[in-house]
Amino acid sequence: MSFTDEAWARTAHLRTAIDECRFLRELGDGTLDPGVFRHYLEQDEIYLAGYGRALALLASRAPDVASAAFWASSAHGAAVVESALHGDLLTSGALPPADGPAHASPTTLGYVSHLVATAATAPYPVAAAAVLPCFWVYADVARRLARSAAAVLDAGAQHPYARWVAAYDAEEFHASVATARRLVDEAAAGPGGGEVVHEAVHEAMHEAFATATRYEFLFWETALHREDWPLPLVDPAPA
Repeated sequence: MSFTDEAWARTAHLRTAIDECRFLRELGDGTLDPGVFRHYLEQDEIYLAGYGRALALLASRAPDVASAAFWASSAHGAAVVESALHGDLLTSGALPPADGPAHASPTTLGYVSHLVATAATAPYPVAAAAVLPCFWVYADVARRLARSAAAVLDAGAQHPYARWVAAYDAEEFHASVATARRLVDEAAAGPGGGEVVHEAVHEAMHEAFATATRYEFLFWETALHREDWPLPLVDPAPA
């Protein structure tokens, strides 16, 4: 069994929880509250900026030119292409207006901080394992959401989130998932490709993958309730 197959099997309980998220169920059938979707997109824009930094850091530490090129290209895709899609959706007029400037929720800040810190300080194989769930879990979820959205459209109903779903179910995105998996498996195989990395690093890779998968769950779960901080950063009524 490859590292990524094993990591996927180890996190089956987390992915079951993801599949049962009300946020995703309503996103798939097009009934999600537009205000909730706006909150989610605002948080995802903040997340993508941080994820792009993590991928750029990973690219700078990659063991070969081909790996570095893939991670750098993915950083560009997160920071520019995906953010442009979010910007279009946020300014399309189909969603309610913003309440004010967006700021990172506790979950968004935690997820971004985990990825950037791991990409900057952990061994390359661990950092690569940490960024993989954002590729793989998104693609896995989007494939099922696309089927739900298609059923809604086939029935002649409108689906306000079909464009977002289609972007993450595109074949190009699934191809990038396959490449990311291959690079993580190569990292798990060690520098020579024939000997698994040290057991401690191997387990750290599993922990990093599982932690990021858990954050994927939290990202959608907290978006449903428009998570915010319990106290303001600045006293609104200073003495």
